[in-house]
Amino acid sequence: MTDYEALKTAVMRGKRNDVTAIVRQALEAGEDVNLLLDRGMIPAMREIGDRFSRNEAYVPELLIAARAMQAGMALIEPLIADSGRQPLGLVAIGTVKGDLHDIGKNLVAIMLKGAGYEVLDLGVNCDIPQYEEAVRQGASILGLSSLLTTTMPYMREVVEHFKGRGVKIIIGGAPTSQAYADEIGADGYSEDANDAVKLVASLLAGEQNA
Repeated sequence: MTDYEALKTAVMRGKRNDVTAIVRQALEAGEDVNLLLDRGMIPAMREIGDRFSRNEAYVPELLIAARAMQAGMALIEPLIADSGRQPLGLVAIGTVKGDLHDIGKNLVAIMLKGAGYEVLDLGVNCDIPQYEEAVRQGASILGLSSLLTTTMPYMREVVEHFKGRGVKIIIGGAPTSQAYADEIGADGYSEDANDAVKLVASLLAGEQNA
């Protein structure tokens, strides 16, 4: 029987080798991949995210936890489809055109994956055609990231392009704010990766209840 608490602790402490070993041993023993996610890995990322939001953990700790989570996910992802597990939704995320910063964007992508969402990571310097392709592939939420004030205006262009099409757009990054999201007509703003997961969940829940 897998020690889910040990798996959770290994993820939170960023022990990639331990995570890989626990997951590999569990899979070799025929463990249900859903249990590995639901009892070990997802709770770990949720807890480290909550600590981050309370300023009890910081970016380096979140990063190493996220990398440990990725190490486990690399073993699990090929088996998820076979298990019949359905993602909670498809989210596309990218740093907007003109901006090459990706640490914050990468954290959000990993946290979303850890929470059970399918993520299209569009990378950096993303233009409207790239976001358009993501929507064509089924993304119902677009995450726009920016770290430069000079690239923020492109967020407005993306929002205006998708206006009236039922696509939800959220923004984030150091120079952005809820006030700016309201100004450009975005559907939400997240201050950090953990907040982004909660925002996506809220928006998708709103769609289902509409």
